[in-house]
Amino acid sequence: MSDTSTLGNLTEARSPTVYFIDDSATMREVIKMAFRKEKFNVITCADAASAMAQFGETAPDVVITDVIMPDKDGYEVCQFIKQHERFGHTPVILMSGVVNRMVAEKATAVSADELIRKPFQPHELILRVKSLLTAKLAAGAPGDSTLPRVDVQQQAPLAAPHALNSMFGPAQAPAASMPFGSTPAPRPNVSVSAAVAGSAARATPEAQKLRYEIRRLELLVKKLQAELEAERQYCVALESHLKSMQDSE
Repeated sequence: MSDTSTLGNLTEARSPTVYFIDDSATMREVIKMAFRKEKFNVITCADAASAMAQFGETAPDVVITDVIMPDKDGYEVCQFIKQHERFGHTPVILMSGVVNRMVAEKATAVSADELIRKPFQPHELILRVKSLLTAKLAAGAPGDSTLPRVDVQQQAPLAAPHALNSMFGPAQAPAASMPFGSTPAPRPNVSVSAAVAGSAARATPEAQKLRYEIRRLELLVKKLQAELEAERQYCVALESHLKSMQDSE
């Protein structure tokens, strides 16, 4: 799809401004190159604070932010945007190496428009952004009259915007895997169940609290390990993609 057919006549309308917030320099560079080829104005930031400081000077049309950030996390960024008087209509895409029910619920709680799992291909992210911009124009959000029309007729394979509404709905609960943080149902062993119940009854409140805290920390460690592994795989894929893009130029 060519630049002109995608974004229309750019001499008659300004290019959409996309903020991409991620602490990975490789990701920022690859996404910047990919979006600029589609005639987007791209502002990449390594942290939330530097991005939010620029909103007043250059208003965002779409914000893409990683969930795990060194200062404010992606949920805080999304909440700030959605509650802002001027930017509340701005679509926000959250990125996460782990996408499960807990992450989806937090994304929904801050009114995120999309939740995308890492790793992903740059063109997939571009299609999601175009789809959100089209929905934004159709809704007549303030300040959108100068945005170019975006052709999304060829984007049938892409899920519709606001995929969070159905990603983890009750009717689509995963069949082969369990939600993050859940534990398998115990086997019907009466003696073991009775022993566990008796132990819980004898435990002091302090001991129970300590066990819950240990369990919470264990889950947190597993989550961080999964995030780090996803980040490593994503960086490898992006470096390979960046090299192929540079070789083709």
